[in-house]
Amino acid sequence: MKILVIEDDKTVGEYVRRGLDEAGYHVDLVGDGDEGLRRASGKGSSYDMMVLDLRLPKLSGIDVLRTLRDRGVGLPVLVLTAQDSVDFKVQALRMGADDYVTKPFAFEELLARLEALLRRPGQLLGRSLQIANLAFDTESRQAFIDDKPQVLSARETAVLELLMRRKDRVVSKKLVEDHIFGLSGDVASNAVEVYIHRLRKQLSERGAKVQIHTIRGVGYIIAEEKTA
Repeated sequence: MKILVIEDDKTVGEYVRRGLDEAGYHVDLVGDGDEGLRRASGKGSSYDMMVLDLRLPKLSGIDVLRTLRDRGVGLPVLVLTAQDSVDFKVQALRMGADDYVTKPFAFEELLARLEALLRRPGQLLGRSLQIANLAFDTESRQAFIDDKPQVLSARETAVLELLMRRKDRVVSKKLVEDHIFGLSGDVASNAVEVYIHRLRKQLSERGAKVQIHTIRGVGYIIAEEKTA
């Protein structure tokens, strides 16, 4: 899946790009509406999704939306902006946006909304993630162990999905933090370790045949439990 992110705030843009890249997407990041429109509607454009800020240099996000739809480009567009008034939302949706996320935001919500949009035209992502006897339904966001549904907190669920999407690959501590806390600066230094510990404990107690390993100084990895 190939995603175009149009965002002039470098901090936010890199945050989104890094998160989507870690989630397994190919991401192009551009900083102005004119370049974004050229890439999205140019000959041979092959993007599956656009994440679009509304306040952009050269060409506003609203103008990008209007021009895309006038040219018959049906690319799903997720608007990402600090403009949270009803009028702005209505205007963006009427201009052709498919969904709307306001800043500040949690990456977990952005990813969930993006995946929901990608499912609409039939470009299905893998709905079920599976490691040993642990399964995760990405549509219902429900975990199962031996086909039995499991009750987890929202943040435990977010961490589990992130790790399972990156099965057998290391997920950085920074990405886990971004995924569950977004751009909030008020995050305890050990917050990620707390959620990893809780999730690891719950999976073990409920008989999941998986292990969450800590790669010191790097991050975490989930893998099938090794048998002797």
